[in-house]
Amino acid sequence: MLYAQQTQWQESDYERLAVTLRTSVSQRSLFILFTNFESVSNLQRQLPYLRALARHHLLLVVFFENTEIQKITAQEAHSVEDIYTQIIAQKFSYEKKVIARELSKYGIMSLISTPANLTVDLINRYLELKSRMII
Repeated sequence: MLYAQQTQWQESDYERLAVTLRTSVSQRSLFILFTNFESVSNLQRQLPYLRALARHHLLLVVFFENTEIQKITAQEAHSVEDIYTQIIAQKFSYEKKVIARELSKYGIMSLISTPANLTVDLINRYLELKSRMII
């Protein structure tokens, strides 16, 4: 059944998420949100809802580094087209760091990880939070 599914290219409803969690979870909790913001403008649309959630709970936003983009930035450029491709790939990588900084301005923690390193990175972040007595 999943093989036949077609994407609808809709954004996640973070407003609904914030309202649902606010009404159903009364104690301050750690929420780990797995998402993938590709641009700052995409984040800006959702930031009010993430901030609302972070006011009442500890929020860790986990998003993924695109490993294919990493490969492109690591390759040696042999042509002008390669240079342009690398610059665009570097822009995408930089955008992830800007998104993480934007979240931290509002007290929202973030974790950028490759899919292969996700488990280790997430456990390390959790242990860091425990050692700092945040949770």
